[in-house]
Amino acid sequence: MDYEEFSAQIKKICNIDLSNYKEKQMKRRIDSLKKRNGHDNYESYLKQLIHSKEHLREFLNYITINVSEFFRNPAQWEVLEKEIIPELISGKSTLKIWSSACSTGEEPYSLAMMLDKMNLLNRAVIIASDIDKEAIEDAKEGIYTPKQVANVPKQMLDTYFTKEGNNYVIKDKIKKSVDFKIINLLNDPFPSKCDLILCRNVMIYFTEEAKEKLYKKFYDALSDDGIFFVGSTEQIIMPQKYGFTSRRHFFYQKIIAGKTNN
Repeated sequence: MDYEEFSAQIKKICNIDLSNYKEKQMKRRIDSLKKRNGHDNYESYLKQLIHSKEHLREFLNYITINVSEFFRNPAQWEVLEKEIIPELISGKSTLKIWSSACSTGEEPYSLAMMLDKMNLLNRAVIIASDIDKEAIEDAKEGIYTPKQVANVPKQMLDTYFTKEGNNYVIKDKIKKSVDFKIINLLNDPFPSKCDLILCRNVMIYFTEEAKEKLYKKFYDALSDDGIFFVGSTEQIIMPQKYGFTSRRHFFYQKIIAGKTNN
């Protein structure tokens, strides 16, 4: 069994199409995991994945790249707080925000804390999604280790978390402000009319063909003049090709035909 056949079987088992990911990177990750589990070929590893829910969960966690941080890249969050959010909320009663690959919840909870600090949480609808069901369940629990909350400013840590043993638990006010969903970005419908969409540190793993499909879906999911916020290694080359204009580094605004953005 070669990698292509293994990928076809994985698609049948868990509806994840590995061909949408950069093959060299993904194959290297899977080969490493396969070897770590004592397999020297794809066929025996596939059998293990079919018969062991624990190993299948490990595999899914590994390939869906569940890495997240509170306030990742703080300078970009400052731009979001000082410029982007005030501009988006101007003239609107509510903001609809989607954290589109939220992993274990650090990003949408960062949004909720920031909006509460700005006295805007009651004017925001926050949707958070991921492909990984267990990551979503962890996000809903909102329990984090000291290492995971290392980037949270002390004032926010004291305000929005409760210390329980060695862990920090996000308070209900923040937890209840986020609506968590399971969404496969490539296959599932997107939320509509979002004022702000975050998709950070995810696109780098996809092929160019998959990226083009996703850019179109994100464009369609944005409201007029909505903002698309990407990761620090994911600047869009020629954003106009996908219907965006660059507002600031890593922030792209939806272009409406016949309208000029200043």
